[in-house]
Amino acid sequence: MKTIKLSVLLSALFLITGFNANAQDGNTILKKLDAVMYSPKDMTGKMQIILIDKTGKKKVREATTIQKGTDKRLFRFTAPASQAGIATLSLPNDVMYLYMPAFGKERRISSSVKSSKFAGTDFAYEDMEAKLFVNKYTAKLLKKEGNLLVVELKPKSQKSSYSKVIVKLEKTNYYPTYMEFYDKGNKMIKKANYKFEKIGKYWNAKEITMTDLKKNHTTKMIMSNVKYDQNLSNEEFTVRKLKQ
Repeated sequence: MKTIKLSVLLSALFLITGFNANAQDGNTILKKLDAVMYSPKDMTGKMQIILIDKTGKKKVREATTIQKGTDKRLFRFTAPASQAGIATLSLPNDVMYLYMPAFGKERRISSSVKSSKFAGTDFAYEDMEAKLFVNKYTAKLLKKEGNLLVVELKPKSQKSSYSKVIVKLEKTNYYPTYMEFYDKGNKMIKKANYKFEKIGKYWNAKEITMTDLKKNHTTKMIMSNVKYDQNLSNEEFTVRKLKQ
């Protein structure tokens, strides 16, 4: 009987320590992912955004984006004329604004609507915000798959539209190559593919392809003219700048 009890105790301890090790591994991996995604002091770039519907028809838009540190980002459409000026501003403490030129006034985006799609793309507002992964998710390493690490992310906020995100990371440099997004019913609703390139000492997401699986609609973002560490002022990340 004592032998059985000891065996059960050892099994329980193994499960607990194994779980903690996986949790620690996941958290460490997230920190390394953040180090890749948010290592520059600041960044500016241009984007070509291609919307592709289920018939293959394409619409092309253009935008600019600027970012500073880990929690400031301004994204603005520049073309076509019907979209030009539409912008989002992501700031610390989960603050996010939307500016629509047609209304001439900024609107703060509440956490409850961050799951909504941004300007007809397949990206939600919560996908567009600047926030460290380690602050958004808890993580668990699921497995190693060739040259990839497969990690399960669980949102810390109950207001997130996702129940979990499965991400595949290149295990040498820790940039993401693929993500799956699951709704509250644990059904996969979106997937994203990433292509990275190194610019100077930083890894840059040169292409992101997000697909809405239910609507069979895809948004492709292609980055160009990327520049790092230009000493951007905090004044570039204000509501006044958002409306310009």
